[in-house]
Amino acid sequence: MNSRTKLQAEAAKRLLIFDGAFGTQIQNRKLAEADYAGSLELGFDQKGNNDILALTRPDVIEDITRSYLDAGSDVISTNTFSANSISQADYGAEGLVREINLASGRIARTLADEFAARDDRPRFVAGAIGPTNKTLSLSPDVEDPGFREITFDALVDVYHEQAAALVEGGVDFILIETIFDTLNAKAGIFAVRRLARELGRDVPIMLSMTLTDLSGRNLSGHTVEAFWYAVRHANPVTIGLNCSFGAEQLRPHIQLLSRIADTLLMAYPNAGLPNELGEYDEAPATTAALVREWAAQGQANILGGCCGSTPDHIAAIANAVVGLQPRAVPEAPALTRLAGLEPFTMAA
Repeated sequence: MNSRTKLQAEAAKRLLIFDGAFGTQIQNRKLAEADYAGSLELGFDQKGNNDILALTRPDVIEDITRSYLDAGSDVISTNTFSANSISQADYGAEGLVREINLASGRIARTLADEFAARDDRPRFVAGAIGPTNKTLSLSPDVEDPGFREITFDALVDVYHEQAAALVEGGVDFILIETIFDTLNAKAGIFAVRRLARELGRDVPIMLSMTLTDLSGRNLSGHTVEAFWYAVRHANPVTIGLNCSFGAEQLRPHIQLLSRIADTLLMAYPNAGLPNELGEYDEAPATTAALVREWAAQGQANILGGCCGSTPDHIAAIANAVVGLQPRAVPEAPALTRLAGLEPFTMAA
């Protein structure tokens, strides 16, 4: 079986567990700038460039990844959220994009295979691709609403470079996550499909939207339902929501998506809402109880955590859903579904 069918087979047996945040875990290690910079001599301050640690402190990334696997993760992500040429340009490291993604992919692949060999339970690797700090749908200049900082084709090239290195590093899927702009996601989809054609094989895509307000829209204005209709053509192996808010606030949007999406649903909320210091202090047991409700109601296939989540959160989630039945993927009737900012379904 290929990665797509293997994941679908495992998800039909039980609820699967994703991993949690990397940023929080890296911050907890109180690394100095020298840890980030290593011997690369890039001429820029590297502190905060979490992605480059795959080259300069791979032991840190390995340790965090191992901790999530120990906590029960079936699917682990690469520490590559900002490992693209746009984001890395802020650190003068855009020339290292391939090396960063290749190294991160290999770290995750090696550990996933190590854990799978112990108990014959498959572990999967999702190559994480963040949205960059550019948007195709909105102008950054209020005086010029038609202005864009980047073109669609240029963003496709950015995503293609990252995805190609991740696949070379051994990932099973490309996870286009924290999608605040639907058009950015379409550029990512286009890039991965181009890569699949070049490789002559399926490169399964995971998609995860992030909401910017409680009404359930992303930054480009799409509702959850409209977003799904806009990206369903990509045949993603998973669709879902991440970041945005805590599980309490995401509940109605998960309920909606679980009814309409004819693919696996992966959800990984933040550990509650940030406090006045911008920190997340929702206890693992609280997060686990909230996402267990989704699982108990048959609304999820894969559960994990985003900002503020830790291996303790992931272990608590894994324990909370033991024995619960995974969501049954619904069959979508053959109808024409269109999406502007709102969804539209044509009558049969």
